[in-house]
Amino acid sequence: MRFLVTGANGFVGSALCDELAARSLHYRAVTRNARDGDQFYACGELNDHTPWLSALEHIDVVVHLAARVHVMRDAAADPLSEFRRTNVEGTMNLARQAVEAGVRRFVFVSSVKVNGECSLPGEVFSESVARAPTDPYALSKWEAEQALIRLGNETGLEVVIVRPPLVYGPGVRANFLQLLNGVYRGWPTPFKAISNKRSLLFVGNLADALILCATHDEAAGQTYLLDDGIALSSSELVAAIANSLGVPNRDFSIPLWALNMAARVLGRQAVVERLTQSLAVSNKKISTQLGWRPPFTTDEGLRLTAKWYARQAGELS
Repeated sequence: MRFLVTGANGFVGSALCDELAARSLHYRAVTRNARDGDQFYACGELNDHTPWLSALEHIDVVVHLAARVHVMRDAAADPLSEFRRTNVEGTMNLARQAVEAGVRRFVFVSSVKVNGECSLPGEVFSESVARAPTDPYALSKWEAEQALIRLGNETGLEVVIVRPPLVYGPGVRANFLQLLNGVYRGWPTPFKAISNKRSLLFVGNLADALILCATHDEAAGQTYLLDDGIALSSSELVAAIANSLGVPNRDFSIPLWALNMAARVLGRQAVVERLTQSLAVSNKKISTQLGWRPPFTTDEGLRLTAKWYARQAGELS
């Protein structure tokens, strides 16, 4: 089995390539700027004109991670057009050339945001829940999913779609890194009264699931939601991070209405919504169909993440 991994120098791509190497599986790593060769390929900008045929030579399965990612404050004049250019047109250009090159399977890493921004209390998203993308990023991922399914039906390309929730682990960036930094530095967090539930996915679990989706016969044509198998409240997550870092948990209680009011004043509504609303998923389908079990628990994943963070902070040699 020969893999092509796009976005190979990203957070998830790096973990996936490390796991492929650990299993002695052949892969070609694609980044925007890298040296050409047997294992590395530079694709330049990802759009509907990117040439892929030389990179796809002798490849059996593509794991497509490269994307224009969601950002809190998008500066583009027309964000939807920019997301579509990379996430839809760029993806379909790659997929069509994969068909031409004789690639058997295409694993597309989408997003749980296709299902929606939040789940209702007591509800978990599953693959059968109606799709409800609400922002340009999620809409572009949904449109790419639909276009890939049509291409698969027309050509026989085996399309597998994976929708991860928040992914964390060594090398994590963005909001999760900010949370790690805040807890480590002893900044108080006002989530103790919040009873939400949010699913998380350790990057090692995602890498394991992607390899399974790339190789298992029953995965062809399927869509899967993934998580570590447990959903945590924001307060539980803060406590678990503090425990993993070996620092005091400074979480405290504040009424949700007061937290929302402060967020509006500070212009941080989107951040607070992410931390106080629920977004829980079920991985029952992939567990039942493919026998997948997360190789790492959330506690193990957080300990590995904390160990990496402490090294970055200069606390470990």
